[in-house]
Amino acid sequence: MPGIDESRPFIPVRIAVLTVSDTRGLDEDRSGNTLVERIEKAGHILADRKIVRDEVELIQAELKAWIANDEVDVVISTGGTGVTGRDVTPEAFEALYEKSIPGFGELFRMLSYQKIGTSTIQSRSTGGVAGGTYLFALPGSTGAVKDGWDDILVHQLDYRFMPCNFVELFDRLQEHQKRTKS
Repeated sequence: MPGIDESRPFIPVRIAVLTVSDTRGLDEDRSGNTLVERIEKAGHILADRKIVRDEVELIQAELKAWIANDEVDVVISTGGTGVTGRDVTPEAFEALYEKSIPGFGELFRMLSYQKIGTSTIQSRSTGGVAGGTYLFALPGSTGAVKDGWDDILVHQLDYRFMPCNFVELFDRLQEHQKRTKS
């Protein structure tokens, strides 16, 4: 049965939050604020927080900076995952992935379907790994942020969660780099 193994220590993860929006500032960023509250309540560290416009180059510039930063383990974004012309978050993220985590988007949509029905088909939520950093893109609604965090990420970013979790894989995320250098 999946769950928390209390015999394992909690390991705080350093998480950067990226809001993708053409219109929001920090004061109006309810989804980003919700995500930050949940990250901190879970005992993790808010490593950084930014808001960028829905433009591939701007999103990727921030992602690349965080991927290169040893003080960031995970990036979670909110916004820009829909199907309109301005929604480019998945394209920005996926172009940087060394490994995609297709199950993240699949599971997000399955869970979301139980709450909003077929409207979940409009979400292009995505996850992957680049430079040893986990990258997750959630839709911009507060409900979607709650679903993504409460139903998936709070568990997978907790070292105590069994039978497995993302935290226990941090040291192995760049094994391919070691193989190519030998």
